[in-house]
Amino acid sequence: MSRLDSFIAGLPKAELHVHHVGSASPQIVAQLAERHPGKVPSNPDDLARFFQFDDFAHFITIYLSVVDLIKTAEDVRLLTYEVGANLATQNIRYAELTVTPYISISDQLPAEAFLEAIEDARVATARDHGVELRWIFDIPADFGIPAAEMTASIACDHDIPGLVGFGIGGAERGFPRPMFAPYVDRARAAGLHSVPHAGETTGPQTVWDAIRDLGAERIEHGISAVHDQTLLDHLVEHGITLDVCLSSNVALKVVADLDSHPIRDLVAAGVRVSVNTDDPPMFATNLNTEYAIAARLLDLDDRGVADLARTAVESSFRDDAGKRRLLAEIEAYVAAAS
Repeated sequence: MSRLDSFIAGLPKAELHVHHVGSASPQIVAQLAERHPGKVPSNPDDLARFFQFDDFAHFITIYLSVVDLIKTAEDVRLLTYEVGANLATQNIRYAELTVTPYISISDQLPAEAFLEAIEDARVATARDHGVELRWIFDIPADFGIPAAEMTASIACDHDIPGLVGFGIGGAERGFPRPMFAPYVDRARAAGLHSVPHAGETTGPQTVWDAIRDLGAERIEHGISAVHDQTLLDHLVEHGITLDVCLSSNVALKVVADLDSHPIRDLVAAGVRVSVNTDDPPMFATNLNTEYAIAARLLDLDDRGVADLARTAVESSFRDDAGKRRLLAEIEAYVAAAS
């Protein structure tokens, strides 16, 4: 391990763009596949091959097959707690997990049981591992207006202590972001922050739509903004952070390879960028790896890497006191490492 890799491994961090189900480790997926035999293999080697994607549409198909393994409240709690435990091994102190209730809730797993399971795991993760979990509930765009209606109702009609944000995930093509504006508006009126996916598989217009029609405070991905100087200027002027996922973009063939990733141009334009994993086990990565990749692409030293961690904390929806505590922890770590 290089000195910089060691620094990254010990650096206190926050993660802002990471999916709940997409964070299921191979061990957890295998365990769930044994509980609920079906399309998903339980053998680790077979799982590795299973998580090789042809394109974004193929990824969605595989992702939903993993979702199908989560059938009971105990499955939800197991998954959520183990995700939190894994975050702790990377010195991630705070994470906003994107949760998609629509694809898990059913007659067998009602909303109340689902919400109770994630809350129980959230509390246990903080107690046992010192990791603070928060939720961003997102609409799976592929399922259209019914998914939007259910997601908004669950988010707004229940007391959910860890819920801070509301977003839209899934396909961008064929599902323009403005069609979901009434549901995002309802969530924003209830005090939730708007953080939709946009500009991953489509062009800058989707990012504009997310800002203008959905009041986006952060953008998940947003990398196609690099093709629109006016949009870049707007992102800079309004301090809108792009939650970028480097390996994910390569794995899903959004960009050809890491060296082709537009993160350099985004940062050079002055855009605030946080570094994240998206669906880490599915893309054979973790946040420490993504920081190391970003450090190489952006030619960062220790202080530059620490700035990435600061940006994530400052861009998060954590309360001000929590932000101050984590920023102070980062400062102390940097000072000790100097």
